[in-house]
Order: sequence, then C-alpha cells, then structure tokens
Amino acid sequence: MSHDSRMTSPVAIIILAAGSSSRLGQSKQLLTYHHVTLLEKSIHESIQSRVGDVFVVLGANEEEHRKVVEHLPVTIISNPTWKKGMGNSMKTGLSCVIDKNPLVEGVLILVCDQPALTSHHLQKLQEAFLQTQIPIVASHYGDTLGVPAFFHRVLFDDLLQVPDDSGAKKVISKYHHQVKSIRFEGGELDIDTPEDYQRWVKNR
Repeated sequence: MSHDSRMTSPVAIIILAAGSSSRLGQSKQLLTYHHVTLLEKSIHESIQSRVGDVFVVLGANEEEHRKVVEHLPVTIISNPTWKKGMGNSMKTGLSCVIDKNPLVEGVLILVCDQPALTSHHLQKLQEAFLQTQIPIVASHYGDTLGVPAFFHRVLFDDLLQVPDDSGAKKVISKYHHQVKSIRFEGGELDIDTPEDYQRWVKNR
C-alpha cells in the first residue's frame, strides 16, 4: 500500500487499542502468540482484508505500543483522554478519520483483544454492507451483536455522540432494526484476565 493512496479509500478501519488492561495486570496489546502481539495481529488482519485505510488509536502505554506498530502502513492516533473510556477513543478515532478523509463512506470499528479475528471476517462485513446497503453490519457471537462492526456515514453523528464510557454497541442497540448480523466464530473470546489468555493459548 503506497503512502500516497492511504487517505483515498471510501472505508476506514479503526482499531481501538488505547485501554490500560487493568484486569489483566499487563498490556493486553502486547500479549503474544507465536511471537506476534495481539495489537500486531489485529493490524495485520486489517491490512490483509484490504477493506480500507487502517487507523490505530493508542492511549495507555502509548510509547511501548507505538514501537510495535510504527513500521506498519497505518495511521497512529494518539488519544490523551483515553482514560475516559472506549467511547472516547472511538470518537477520537472517528474524528481523525473524518478530518483526513471528509468523503469517507463508512468505518469498520474493531478492538485488538479478539484473537479469533480474521481478514476474511472483516471482508464479510464489508461485503454484507455492499450487498444490502443496511447501515450497520455487526458481528454476532454468543448472544450479542458487537464489534467488529461496519457503520455507514449516516451514523457518524450517532457514533460521535456516544458517552465516553460506552462504545459502538450503544449505536448497534439503538438501531437494532437496521442491523445486518454476520456470525463471528470465536468472537466471544476476548482477553481481559490472565485466565482468558491461558485459555486462548491452550485452545490454539
């Protein structure tokens, strides 16, 4: 991906990676499997999907995390107010995307602690939007609808008004009658505790 074309895609991927992993006791972004960190894995899958430009929102431990990603073809967004919550980081990321590409048609929002994420799943989300034109395409796992999720630009104002301590799910719930869902195998596994991490490694 050439540097020149990075802001021309009609879709942007926003990876939320600003949290402090307080329950884990260490940076979940830097947890590794086969020498690849969760943060790198989410970026690699996003790039391989070719869905669009990739933006990464950093906050806690920014210096360490920046070292891991700065060589990759992504736009790094620094969020100094990350402590306010995931909604704050999401709004910071979306504002930056709109600023860089005012004509962006949609965003795919994801987090970096779903190790089952694949580029194929991200492609399926985008394809579902292109086929149906339904403004939200969300991932379905367990008994919930959540991220990764695609949002058409008609919902940007809603996303920008989400409370700081909330997230994209708030908008998915609000417009549940306008959501296309795509099954995400393994999406229910996110890594919040040391036990989650051990379970993931053991089951691989």
